[in-house]
Amino acid sequence: MSVEDVALTDPEYRAFAEFRCVLRRFLEFSETAARDVGLEPQQHQLLLALKGLPKAARPTIGTLAERLQLRNHSTVELAQRSIESGLLKRRPNPLDGREVLLSITARGERLLQRLSLDHRTEMRSAAPALIRSLAALTTSDAASTRRTRERK
Repeated sequence: MSVEDVALTDPEYRAFAEFRCVLRRFLEFSETAARDVGLEPQQHQLLLALKGLPKAARPTIGTLAERLQLRNHSTVELAQRSIESGLLKRRPNPLDGREVLLSITARGERLLQRLSLDHRTEMRSAAPALIRSLAALTTSDAASTRRTRERK
């Protein structure tokens, strides 16, 4: 069965729209909160991506570009602006001097902590609507797939 074989229902379209609406509200909150503390939203995302890296991941431009879904050169520019703003520092990898590793400065840590506390509060507030919209999508999808199979 291909994707084209499964028709979307009006409730599924509404669930997709609601999910995007709730997600967009959270993203708008996040962007505004970052600007309110003097950061570009992308700098906040970079700090969070760096702080939240899996233990085995190296904090390199390439790793962060992948996590942020940015091109390497865009991540280099973002990291450079963050270094100039006192949010990040760079150092050579002690095992391979050709590789540059990034770390968060004390200032970056303070701002990230403040933003993360605010984001946790906002996420807890938005969670019920987000969970409802996800449940509607996943429940609707399963029902739609069953209906399509029954028709065949």
